[in-house]
Amino acid sequence: MQAGAPLAELDARDTTNAIIHFYRGELARMTAYRVRLDTTTNWAVGSTAAIVTFGLGSSQLPHSVFALAFFLDAIFVWMEAQRFRSYEIIRRRVRLLESGFYAGVLDGQSADPEWRRQLARSLREPTPPISVMQALSVRLRRTHLWMMAVAYAGWVAKLELEGGLPEGAAIGAVRGSVVLGILALVFLILVFVSLLYRPPEEG
Repeated sequence: MQAGAPLAELDARDTTNAIIHFYRGELARMTAYRVRLDTTTNWAVGSTAAIVTFGLGSSQLPHSVFALAFFLDAIFVWMEAQRFRSYEIIRRRVRLLESGFYAGVLDGQSADPEWRRQLARSLREPTPPISVMQALSVRLRRTHLWMMAVAYAGWVAKLELEGGLPEGAAIGAVRGSVVLGILALVFLILVFVSLLYRPPEEG
């Protein structure tokens, strides 16, 4: 293809080469975002495991350290949700290329040209295909909800071993029953979000 050639003059070979290079680039970007997601998950797993281990293993650490695990997991899941939305843009493009272009190359059948229009629309207006709440739902169900459950269970175990329930859960002037109730309510809200806001593709 000559530099500066009008798009209308591109032949089939030029178009095929452009699609191949574009596919390779999108795969690389998708891998990079996948690594970012895994990195955030590793941070969450490491911090939760460390807090639960040291919290249960040391009587000198206050039980409120488990609330820190909740707080950190909330930050990490929010970060992951934002990254996951960007990841989904690229993943959908890759899927369009595979189902629309490469599938037709392999079986010799012409594909529905709609994939080209969808891909062009994604490039011109790169809007995430899922909402923030849907992204939170996915990341909560896959990893973070389980880590929060572990942190909550570890917190209750520490209180049973050292302070007793519910009085031992007090933080400052806040009564233990109130503290336990607030965190339990937060956990139930997150469970509600994870179940209610499933992306359409997950059914």
